[in-house]
Amino acid sequence: MTSGLARWRFFVGVMGACISIAVTAQTYPNRPIKLIVPFAPGGGSDIIARIIAPRLGDAVGQQVVIDNKPGAGTIIGAEIAAKAAPDGYTLFVGITGTLTINPSLYQKLPYDPLRDFSPIILVATGPNILVVHPSLPVKTVRELIALAKSKPGDSRRSPSLGQNGRRLCQNFQPSANP
Repeated sequence: MTSGLARWRFFVGVMGACISIAVTAQTYPNRPIKLIVPFAPGGGSDIIARIIAPRLGDAVGQQVVIDNKPGAGTIIGAEIAAKAAPDGYTLFVGITGTLTINPSLYQKLPYDPLRDFSPIILVATGPNILVVHPSLPVKTVRELIALAKSKPGDSRRSPSLGQNGRRLCQNFQPSANP
């Protein structure tokens, strides 16, 4: 009889814990969720965030608010996200530059990509496209290299240190120099 009573108490305890967990899980989210985008409004990451936010909001039953925090090659937005309470109410649009390139460029960052962020989902990928102004007299990469070699020091690069565009331009640059 005692073992039956012990099993019953154990069963009631487990059920109580499950109900408690279920009730707690149902209370999240009970306020808007902030989605930090480390770029100014209107760029690719911002546009993707604005497409995702309403759908995520519908899925979780709570508003998702875009919070653009541009500057310092995404470091400002990443720092704000990293220092936010780890309560699920702050999400961050992490990109290659923020999570992999910046740590290799800067000895001291106000965030650690491995410690401060947990990946949830890959939401987008995008190609890198080399383009030139239509007035530039080139139609191929070979012609562009020849033009760059004929005008040393006159080539233009992406201004964003640590971002893919800059990295790709720097990879391209040795081809343009003799």
